[in-house]
Amino acid sequence: MKYAEMKKEDLLILKDELLKKYDEIKSLNLSLDMSRGKPGHDQLELSYDVLKVFNGGDTCISDSGIDCRNYGVLDGIPECKKLFSEILSVSPDNIIIGGSSSLNLMFDFICQCMVSGIGGCKPWKEQGNIKFICNVPGYDRHFGIAEYFGIEMISVPMTSNGPDVLKIAELIKDESVKGMFCVPKYSNPDGVTYTDETVDALASLKPAAKDFRVIWDNAYCVHDLTDTPDTLMNIFDACQKYGTEDYFVEFTSTSKISFPGAGISAIAASKNNVADIKKRMSSQTIGFDKLNQLRHVRYYKNADGIKAHMKKHAAIIAPKFKIVLDALESEIAPLGIGEWIKPNGGYFISYNTAVGSAKRIGELCKGAGLVLTTVGATYPYGKDPEDKNIRIAPTFPSNDELKKAVEIFCLCAKISAVEALL
Repeated sequence: MKYAEMKKEDLLILKDELLKKYDEIKSLNLSLDMSRGKPGHDQLELSYDVLKVFNGGDTCISDSGIDCRNYGVLDGIPECKKLFSEILSVSPDNIIIGGSSSLNLMFDFICQCMVSGIGGCKPWKEQGNIKFICNVPGYDRHFGIAEYFGIEMISVPMTSNGPDVLKIAELIKDESVKGMFCVPKYSNPDGVTYTDETVDALASLKPAAKDFRVIWDNAYCVHDLTDTPDTLMNIFDACQKYGTEDYFVEFTSTSKISFPGAGISAIAASKNNVADIKKRMSSQTIGFDKLNQLRHVRYYKNADGIKAHMKKHAAIIAPKFKIVLDALESEIAPLGIGEWIKPNGGYFISYNTAVGSAKRIGELCKGAGLVLTTVGATYPYGKDPEDKNIRIAPTFPSNDELKKAVEIFCLCAKISAVEALL
């Protein structure tokens, strides 16, 4: 029976039963972590041989003749640019290779816009109150960048097709709205991939601000879980029809392909944006780790090599998603106390409570030894106005740990729902 249909006296009895189970779990003094989308140990082992590339006596000279041990090559070795150009379907001339973190590249780009400006416009810091569109629920680290620079965040709801484009079209009539954060494929946390219609509509936007820039964070571009993955329209192909290439700057990395702490990242952008970014970088660095770039290229070779490697990741991750989704389907769905999307890829499952009790679930889980992503983190300033969204990250725990973690989660979801109804 759905909880909302139960009588008060039955709910009180149920509450006592659930709390008894909760106390039993608390007594186990567990320590489980589903707080962030980190690869598990077995995933990290998949790429261990990347570190052995030079052990067999391989030369540090790239095929293009660059000694990767030395200074220089600001925007990355040609072989690595070619690899990312295949992954993102853009010209190598439109690629810049960075260090291990795409988040770092995004932060630096926003900093550049704030301090020096972009596209020949005045620095954002000299233009008064700057605003950014944030699709919600969304990625907390995007929000952290905006908050660090004092950029006002405007929430736009996600739909099953992507962000609400009609609302975005109205907001960008305001010249102080300077950009937007997007995770267009397997969005964080909903797992939604923007439809072709949504991508085309975004590409056609004509913002009032000439220095409007969309942070197109394509973090999960090859992170499929099934043999029938979602497909994402190439944003730059869409932009060519409208002459809007300068409005989009795409970011990605190998963080969840090879090593989160020792991979490589990349930017894909228009000719004008690449020139602006390289000008800033020439004062910032002499070049990123070219040996790491060469290691990755020699190990993965090309986009097909990356795709084959990602099937190994999927073989590890997909069963973990199934553990969580099966538990939600059997334990939560019949009770009518929560909703979620079954993603085709990415790293998260987005859970929405039916009774506005997400914080209470977080508190109960913590008390039982389970750490979740901070409740509210999927909204700007950490404030979920409906107190409903929780980001579940299944990848880091072992399968046995995950089974126990989702058991605890479901129990806490039931307790919080009963409490809310009473």
